[in-house]
Amino acid sequence: MHLLEVKDAATVKAFLDLPSTIYQDHPNWIRPLDKDIEQVFNPKQNPNFRNGAVIRWILQDHKGKTIGRVAAFVNNKTKNASEYVTGGMGFFECTNDQAAANTLFDACKNWLYAQGMEAMDGPINFGERDKWWGLLVQGFTEPNYGMFYHAPYYQKLFENYGFQVYFKQYTFYQDTHVQFSQKIIQRSKALEETPGYSFGHPSKNNLEKLAQDFLEVYNKAWAGHSGINEMTFEKALKMVKSMKPVMVEELISFVYFEGKPIAFFIMLPELNQIFKHLNGKFDLPAKLKFLYHRWRYNQRTDKKVFGVIFGVVPEFQSKGVDSYMIVHAQGPLNAYGAREIEMNWVGDFNPKMMLVTRGLEARIYKTHITYRKIFDPSKPFTRYPIIK
Repeated sequence: MHLLEVKDAATVKAFLDLPSTIYQDHPNWIRPLDKDIEQVFNPKQNPNFRNGAVIRWILQDHKGKTIGRVAAFVNNKTKNASEYVTGGMGFFECTNDQAAANTLFDACKNWLYAQGMEAMDGPINFGERDKWWGLLVQGFTEPNYGMFYHAPYYQKLFENYGFQVYFKQYTFYQDTHVQFSQKIIQRSKALEETPGYSFGHPSKNNLEKLAQDFLEVYNKAWAGHSGINEMTFEKALKMVKSMKPVMVEELISFVYFEGKPIAFFIMLPELNQIFKHLNGKFDLPAKLKFLYHRWRYNQRTDKKVFGVIFGVVPEFQSKGVDSYMIVHAQGPLNAYGAREIEMNWVGDFNPKMMLVTRGLEARIYKTHITYRKIFDPSKPFTRYPIIK
């Protein structure tokens, strides 16, 4: 076997094309857009390069056939977030060969050790947790946009090498036509009859207000938890502007109390249902194909919706706001033609959010695992701390 650093057009192409071979017999696999993967490794497009470094490799067999790939990265802003100085590895793909997998894992370990790391987490992203994070181990259905599909045997490759479960993250599923329990309906009705509460959708014509309302809830509900930093208005505005081309106003819900935002549920059309027809490309022919399949998808009445993020500010939690919001969102969802929602990234270390999601009568549909490998086997392993 021969390990090659990805440095030129040929090795980049091999890195991007390998999954097509790995998953040729997996009908639920959807090839990510090449441009989305390459953006991670482009210093001009990924701001994390200001505080870190990346390396990636492909692995070839004795005949020169690519049989594996992987990337390793150091983020100086997050490397000291736990008891060990920790780097990351990700974008792993490999044939069902433990020796080949070990060669890739060793490459990451040795490079990270040389950078002063004591452990590595993986498979993760050189960026935010909302994309390319975790190993799929349960629920091998079509992946949502920004999430990898993995072969079932990958779990064995990781665990045989000595990776341990650091935390699990769940994707929840809900049928949009579900008949809510009396408990949810009664909790919603109680808030409906309480002065000061209101429900609404944003306007595409006022993205600044959407960004500000989002920011106010996000920084209270999410910042400081799960390794998430406080967001700036500039970043929030950039995020909502990036969503605008695919944003459907009725899929984004806010709850207000006396005019101030206290909760949101951000949903988008599930783009992989369109991108799966493009085979990873987004050149001019692919863009025309995208417009065609987007038009066809918009005619459907069984659309899939992706739950991007859900949050309630702390002082309004446990007051029925979640029930109020989901009951009021059901009508617009059905009017849009949505049949199902998948909500990514609920960590097993966040019992409050697990309770909220289950309280909305959603069920666990997929499980991803973020593993940790401590380089010194004599040092103790502890799982990610529970949020209290």
